[in-house]
Amino acid sequence: MNLPMLTGDRVYRIHWVLGTDRLRAVCHCSAVREFDDPVELWEWLLAHPDGHDQQIAAPDPPAPDRAISSGALH
Repeated sequence: MNLPMLTGDRVYRIHWVLGTDRLRAVCHCSAVREFDDPVELWEWLLAHPDGHDQQIAAPDPPAPDRAISSGALH
């Protein structure tokens, strides 16, 4: 089933950053920022446009665990 992507000027997206405890927030204005604390994330999103002047690049993803990448886990 293909569902349409929500759009509009009040759509927020929150993504879990795989392999971390961080959350990536994407505001409807396309500003992006990562957070450790979900409360701070929502405060930032709902404070639009305060703090949204700069898009903050996401850090590089962590390197894969050697045990997993070498096939040591079966």
